[in-house]
Amino acid sequence: MRVLMFGWEFPPDNSGGLGTACLGLTKALVRQGTDVTFVLPFRPSSLPSFMRLLSSDLADVEFKTIYSPLTAYISAAAYQRITKRDTGGVYAPSLIEEVLRYAQQAVKLVQGEQFDVIHAHDWLSLLAALAVKKAIGKSFIAHIHATEWDRSGGNPNPDVFEIEREGLQGADHVIANSIFTKEKIVKQYGIPADRVSVVYNGFESSIFDSHGTPRAFLSDSLKSKKIALFVGRLSMHKGPDWFLQAAKLVLEKEPDSLFIVAGTGEMKYRLVELVAEVGIADGVLFAGFVRGDLLAQLYSFSSVYVMPSVSEPFGIAALEAMHYGTPVIVTKQSGIAEATRHVLKVDFWDTHELASKILAAFRYAPLHETLAANGFKEAQQFTWDQAATQVAALYHRFSS
Repeated sequence: MRVLMFGWEFPPDNSGGLGTACLGLTKALVRQGTDVTFVLPFRPSSLPSFMRLLSSDLADVEFKTIYSPLTAYISAAAYQRITKRDTGGVYAPSLIEEVLRYAQQAVKLVQGEQFDVIHAHDWLSLLAALAVKKAIGKSFIAHIHATEWDRSGGNPNPDVFEIEREGLQGADHVIANSIFTKEKIVKQYGIPADRVSVVYNGFESSIFDSHGTPRAFLSDSLKSKKIALFVGRLSMHKGPDWFLQAAKLVLEKEPDSLFIVAGTGEMKYRLVELVAEVGIADGVLFAGFVRGDLLAQLYSFSSVYVMPSVSEPFGIAALEAMHYGTPVIVTKQSGIAEATRHVLKVDFWDTHELASKILAAFRYAPLHETLAANGFKEAQQFTWDQAATQVAALYHRFSS
């Protein structure tokens, strides 16, 4: 089976979970015998290290790139700032026009390529895949990891929404990463339920297995603290502000605890201001964007991992935390909440309940140990090989 796959980020050049999902799924597909040609809208920042990262089990993946400043979660305003710095006239004047240019370039790029099915991830690559489908006539599977409804909190950018709608309605089939996401696709985009399959994400424990000594980078004064961890993009739908509001309530009862915010994004400076406004600067640490060994250490030494998302299509980071035996709290407004049993669940807006559950994880050893042990076992059930088997079955179904 030969697959032409479109995306817009891939590790190490990724800003979030989408790239992680593309890496895990692609590696598993190749292990199972699928030939993948992956089209990216940018030149990787460091090609030699990028290829070393993929190494042996991705030897059969060929990467093609189209020059573009598109990145995951980019906004129209951010795109305009990028293009104003470009003096060569290479890029389109708006984000939407750049998405259209990507689609046009994709058709030219794949002329003469041999493939059986087209697979595209999320909104920036949907029109590129749809254009190739129309030009060449191969079936197109759209893979949705997050919708504009998730990113905008139910107030979508109309241009982005229209691209998603056109891409989803033009696809032969749609993959959603949870029932939570499928319901949005059906309700908000008018896609028949029988045209949407749910394939849960997996995660790769192997990328975290050489993390070194836990707490190695912490100062002695921090090693004894109870730590609550947030990992994710600092954007509205990830709920970091709700995490910090709960932190204030917890710190009033456990003043020696620490709340770590790992990630970056458009809310960063607002969150720093919030911490100062509510007077919890001594109890909050902004760690920035982390990956690899440092991320592994953050998971391993935290007392509890919190995913406070307002709207979370899945939530791979929760699985990663569970793999480290870290108790996990997730919001009910998430895909991971429907897929797991051994996590604590709250509504994103209920900061008092979230604070109570964080305190319970801090204070009650039997609860902590039960969540840690059972969560670890449950996390092992989510593998990319399992996801790849389901995706490959769809390839065969729609390539015949």
